[in-house]
Amino acid sequence: MNDFWRKSWISVLGAIFILSSIVYLFKLSLSLGWLTDSLKIGLGLALGAGAALVGLKLLGRLKLAGEVATGLGAAVLYATFAFAGIYYALWDSMTIFICMLALTLTISILSFKMKLRLLMIMALVGGLLSPMLLRPETDQVFTLFLYLLVLNSAFFTVSIRLAWTELKLIGFAGTWLLYLIYFIQMHPVLDHFWSLPFRYAFAAYLFFTLAFFFSSWKSNLKFDGLNLYISFVNALIFGLWAMITLDGIASFGYPLLVMGLLYVLLAVVVYRLTGAFSTSVIVRLIGGILLLLLAFTQFGQGLDVKPLLSVYFWLVVAAGMLGIGQWKHWDGLRGGALAIWLAVGCYWFYTTWDTPWGIWFGVYLPFLNWAALAWELLAAMGFYVSLNGRFAKLSDRDNALLASVLSVLSHLVVGGLLTIQVDNMITYYQLERFIDLDLSLSVAWGIYALLLFVWGAYSRQNLYRTFGSVVLLGVAAKTLLLDLSGSETVYKVIVLFVLGVITFVIAYVNGKWKVPGEGVSKPEEAPSER
Repeated sequence: MNDFWRKSWISVLGAIFILSSIVYLFKLSLSLGWLTDSLKIGLGLALGAGAALVGLKLLGRLKLAGEVATGLGAAVLYATFAFAGIYYALWDSMTIFICMLALTLTISILSFKMKLRLLMIMALVGGLLSPMLLRPETDQVFTLFLYLLVLNSAFFTVSIRLAWTELKLIGFAGTWLLYLIYFIQMHPVLDHFWSLPFRYAFAAYLFFTLAFFFSSWKSNLKFDGLNLYISFVNALIFGLWAMITLDGIASFGYPLLVMGLLYVLLAVVVYRLTGAFSTSVIVRLIGGILLLLLAFTQFGQGLDVKPLLSVYFWLVVAAGMLGIGQWKHWDGLRGGALAIWLAVGCYWFYTTWDTPWGIWFGVYLPFLNWAALAWELLAAMGFYVSLNGRFAKLSDRDNALLASVLSVLSHLVVGGLLTIQVDNMITYYQLERFIDLDLSLSVAWGIYALLLFVWGAYSRQNLYRTFGSVVLLGVAAKTLLLDLSGSETVYKVIVLFVLGVITFVIAYVNGKWKVPGEGVSKPEEAPSER
């Protein structure tokens, strides 16, 4: 292909200049009123057909000159069709479709039979360039859609059959460029989801996705390489236009959902065709799954419960990844699940304070509501991984360290659960008249410290003795230095008494706590004989 372009690019550029002069002559004649519309169309048809016939005559003796002349003739005919059906609605859509179909089929068959590559390029460039240069003043977008559909279908077919890669690349770039010009020139109305701009962008995206996939299929099942890269460029372009056309009208999650399902389906088809879990399958599958995940995160935007929905959704994703990773012993998948779990935990700590409680039974019950369940699921997953999530690529020491970190983080989740539930309970039942929120939190955190000591005794790890001690000292400092300020109340007495009982229970647990090797004196060495 590179050798062909080195020899032919100047001819193509010259043809572009000539075609541009003819198109602008059309526009100049409009502004000056030289000829009637019918006469202009007649002259365009005559000039294009005449140049094509001359070119066909020259093909036998001067192939390059014949291809250039025929290609110019075809380009002039395309410009005439664009003038008659797109710039002005002088011909109806069906007339343009029939004329385009006849001309395109003739060029395609001729080029395919005689291997006239330059002719195909010039005809395609001319066909795409004409609407760009004419810039219609009336919105004949459906006619333009049919025009592009015929062009791309025929030229993609020849490109695939003869491996002329530039044809599909030119068609792809030219179509999206025409869409941009149409959008800027026409200022189309965007007042509902299934508007014409979105509809045509989606049609272009779907056509090129399937066309490049079909191209890979016909290329000896080669589903990677250029076709794969251009497919993802196509997805990015459509995603951009979907954001623009749906802004303020509908959720961006809908096109993402369709795209994700399509790529997952294509990944399955590629796997069935090749029988191998190849890079192209993995890329499509992961890309599709990511699009689906992004789609689901878009739904519910603007709702007060959106943070809660996001937490549940991503926890399901993380749990699914963790389950598959545990089943298949894939450390990468389990690591990804842990990364999601950590991100969700940070997100929930940040958003939980303003998120609705999610009451179950028409009345607020601490620890039995949707918000509490989110905390509980986060903690449960963290504890599970800390106990069972051994990574094969890590050493025993690193696995133990990771388990300790995950366990501590899970206990922080439990602390968050206690804090928010106590706060919500006092607010919901309006208990501020009888009990103090700060003192109630001190009791909750004292219970939390006790749980840390109990967990440490159960798991026989000194880490939780340290962690629980820090929490207990923090509770003591908070209570004695801050919470007791102000007037004396019976509730303060009760709180101090309860904290004292909790502290004694912690001391009891700490006294009974034994870890391997702790409290066992080493045997004295016998004195050496001299």
